[in-house]
Amino acid sequence: MTGFLFDENLPLVTGLSTTLAVISASSLGARMSDSALWRYAGRYDLAIVTKDADFSQRIILTSPPPRVIHLRVGNMRREEFGGWLKQRWPKIEKAAKYHKLTNVYLDTIQTVR
Repeated sequence: MTGFLFDENLPLVTGLSTTLAVISASSLGARMSDSALWRYAGRYDLAIVTKDADFSQRIILTSPPPRVIHLRVGNMRREEFGGWLKQRWPKIEKAAKYHKLTNVYLDTIQTVR
């Protein structure tokens, strides 16, 4: 895994503690379909960071790349979301390296190999 691709519906959180690339889907140009985002992430060995259940369902039927980090936390204010994600990011990143799906809830992380 070479980095993380944040879905267009998520704010890009600056200051994440990582040495890997962090890319926002919105920085790739015109709004990409889920399939185009999937292909891009697969081509560059990125983990898709999303709240979209479609990516979770898709990775269950395939093998990485890409990997999927599914944030199952509901709506939060931008500042609250950023603080919450920064606090958990080291554990999320570690889990994503070894698992094709990382489900992140408010207080726990579950993984699928």
